[in-house]
Amino acid sequence: MTRLAQVAPAAMVVLAIAATAAAQGKFVAPVRGEVEIGVLTPVTKVDEKTKMVITTIKVKNLSGTGSVAGLKVEEYWYDKASNPVTGSKARLTKPLQPGEVATLTLETPRDPKMHRNQYVFSHANGKVKTKMMKAF
Repeated sequence: MTRLAQVAPAAMVVLAIAATAAAQGKFVAPVRGEVEIGVLTPVTKVDEKTKMVITTIKVKNLSGTGSVAGLKVEEYWYDKASNPVTGSKARLTKPLQPGEVATLTLETPRDPKMHRNQYVFSHANGKVKTKMMKAF
């Protein structure tokens, strides 16, 4: 009986930790079709050492019901005559859960002809509607 009294509290702790981990990693079915995400103003910096333009974008899943699987952003750079110059893309490796915030980093080779850029968001199951936000 004393052995059971010693093992029972340890088993309760293990079960509590497992339950907490399961609650945090809960699977939420991905949304099919159009989803809405919030986007903060992208931060673009030039790294002179590597001659790369690094853009950081923070996004938030505004869907209250489902995750966003395979969220991808593509950045296109154009010259003054609106001709494409270069671009890059980034993808989240795991689904963006409802209310979750994630950071996407785009690295594009620097080109002196770069004048303006454009971002295109998509996900594995449809289109993405973006909403510019000041803060999350």
